[in-house]
This record gives sequence, C-alpha cells and structure tokens, in this order.
Amino acid sequence: MRIIMIYDQIQSGAGIKDDHNVPLGAKKEVIGPAVMMEQSLKKIGGKVIACLYCGDGTYAANPDEVSRKLCAMVNKLKADVVMCGPCLNYLGYGKMAARVANDINNTTDAKAFAAMSVENEETIAEYKDKVHIIKTPKKGGFGLNESLDAMCELAKAMHEGDDCSEIVSKYCF
Repeated sequence: MRIIMIYDQIQSGAGIKDDHNVPLGAKKEVIGPAVMMEQSLKKIGGKVIACLYCGDGTYAANPDEVSRKLCAMVNKLKADVVMCGPCLNYLGYGKMAARVANDINNTTDAKAFAAMSVENEETIAEYKDKVHIIKTPKKGGFGLNESLDAMCELAKAMHEGDDCSEIVSKYCF
C-alpha cells in the first residue's frame, strides 16, 4: 500500500508555529509523525512514498490552488491512501487537512482521511459527514500512539475496500 502524508509546516519540520507561509514542498523520505508510525505501517503492509507539506497560511491564502496542487501530486505519485494529519489542535492545519482529504476523495483514485483533536470543532462539524476524521489528542496530550495506530488501521481498511464502520465508530468523530 502506497501512502502519502500531508503535513503543515510544524509536522513537516519545515517551520515553526509562526512560520505560516512555508511554500508547498515534498520529501521522499519519511518525516514527521510517520517516523513514529513505522511499526504500525509494517503491520499493515504500508509504505510512506512521500510527505507533502504546506504552511497553513499559504493554504489559507489560496485554498483552491493548494488543494488542486496536492491532488495533482497524489495522482502523479499514484498513492493508494493519503493521511492528512495528525493535526492535533492546530486549527489552520485542521482546516487544510479536512478540505484536502475531501478533495482527494472526490478528484483522485486515492482514499484519504484527516486526523485532528476535538479543539478543531468547527472543521469537524463541517467535514465529519464528508470525510473520516480520526480523533487525536491535542499537542502534548496522551494517546497519540493509539491515534497513529488507528490511522494505519483505517488506511488498510479503506485501501482494501473493507467495511470501515466499526473503525469509524471507534476512532472517528
């Protein structure tokens, strides 16, 4: 299973909380939270083929273009599954992740979902019926490893076309 991760500037390591205008970028190596997921990814036969990232301010300035470009990269790289997150309690990243996951599901052959904490309540309310959103803790909270495992479990089920209802009811908003 070919997986792409989509991050903001913080999760990608390309910038800090105040570096909102980091341009779109890509890394072929595993970076960010995907490093912590390596054991879970092995269990599901998943391999991160790329990590795409963008500052949340860059996204907010032109969400249509950023989403279009990310979807084009997903198509070009022939991803099976795209994980947008974990966004934790970063609100700008949460908005980007949910919208991009929805657009990927509607315009590419890949399956996508987002992952964020409850603090992203507006985004969750807007997108929970359009795209799966895995529950995560906020930054520094407990339970991140369980959320990362749940992301892998959902990725496998979506890729294989399995019924995701049990996973969704257990781990998603």
